[in-house]
Amino acid sequence: MITLTETAAKKVSDLRLEEGKPEWGLRIRVVGGGCSGMSYELGWEAEAGADDDVIESQGIKLYVDPHSAPYLAGSEIDFVQNDMMGAGFAVKNPNVKSSCGCGQSHKF
Repeated sequence: MITLTETAAKKVSDLRLEEGKPEWGLRIRVVGGGCSGMSYELGWEAEAGADDDVIESQGIKLYVDPHSAPYLAGSEIDFVQNDMMGAGFAVKNPNVKSSCGCGQSHKF
């Protein structure tokens, strides 16, 4: 199960309205790359793919492909404001064993 914090859900809702896509869901993927091996990719999606897990959290549909689902199990997505890095979505993932120095790439 993947969840959104209330702050993240509000930000997703606001961004969907700004983009003119109020019914779209959020695609969450784990992709190869980065110095630790894997990173997260988030984007808009009109509908789920045939094999996707569809999770609803805080009124937002989350679409997760079968490859990414095991890596994301138990994760929480938040929206954070950081003085040094700016604002953005942060994934709190209990499956991460280590990450790179900048926190953008993870080893599972």
